[in-house]
Amino acid sequence: MIKNDLFLRALKGETVDRPPVWMMRQAGRYLPEFMELREKYDFFTRCRTPELASEITVQPIRRYGMDAAILFSDILVVPQAMNVEVEMKPNFGPYLPNPIRDRKTLDQVIVPDVQQELGYVMDAIKMTKEKLNDEIPLIGFAGSPWTILCYMVQGQGSKNFDKAKEFCFTQPTLAHELLQKITDTTIVYLKAKVAAGVNAVQVFDSWGGMLSPIDYQEFSWQYINQIIEALKDDAPVIAFGKGCWFALGEMAKSNASALGVDWTCSARNARYLSGGNITLQGNFDPSRLLSPPAEIKKMVNQMINEFGKDKYIVNLGHGILPNIPLENAQAFVEAVKEYKSDR
Repeated sequence: MIKNDLFLRALKGETVDRPPVWMMRQAGRYLPEFMELREKYDFFTRCRTPELASEITVQPIRRYGMDAAILFSDILVVPQAMNVEVEMKPNFGPYLPNPIRDRKTLDQVIVPDVQQELGYVMDAIKMTKEKLNDEIPLIGFAGSPWTILCYMVQGQGSKNFDKAKEFCFTQPTLAHELLQKITDTTIVYLKAKVAAGVNAVQVFDSWGGMLSPIDYQEFSWQYINQIIEALKDDAPVIAFGKGCWFALGEMAKSNASALGVDWTCSARNARYLSGGNITLQGNFDPSRLLSPPAEIKKMVNQMINEFGKDKYIVNLGHGILPNIPLENAQAFVEAVKEYKSDR
């Protein structure tokens, strides 16, 4: 049994003394101990070496004592497993030299044997579980099919993913075939993660907000929902769509255990749009961690009061930035742990 199960209880909607707290991208680039490892090993070596991935996962827990750990990995290990080459270029980001843009390139994309291709992730989970020693839950994650398609088709990061959208709107049959392959792979991958020991999973739809509400339903949400339906009996699923406030009503009808909210949607609107019954997670602006610690604590308190302490998980509205001072991240976590409800 997990000793601190606050995060899992919040996912079930139980009454708690205070909400749980963790931070997206908490395992990583703002920590000096992470930077030391980054000097020695390149990005995908860190992802593929279970000893390194598990060590990076627990670094922020040792330092700050969050209520959940999230496995250090990357959403782009999935396309790699699907026979799509992915490089991580310094000062550039992900680069896919052979983007998927026609029938020929699509036919080379496979639904892999995840144990064979991504077994290193399962090994990292087992090692991390040993290190965590059932103190707190471990979260596994994947990118949404739409977000993975964005990289597969665009070939790199983008401000508007114009080539990905062009592919979907001019070759919808191929787009849906690719989305289904990604969905099938993601389901098997997340199920394997749960079997290896993660206690909950999160689907990151980082680029969902690029789509109009109608296109979101067609090219993103229906595939995320397939994942939720496939996983709902295995583990709690958190669905996080950045910029997807317009879909909160639809998302709340699903079997997701919680919905992530970014900082552009107020607590009040998020509760209203999601119908007020589902657990919400978020939504502190990551850049606000540059404010003085005293101000951060005040803002976190206000945020909890606005969301309410129950059916709520304190988090950022997106991943933590690399330039956040250590004491500011600490102030964020401490504010939640010290929270006293005045209601």
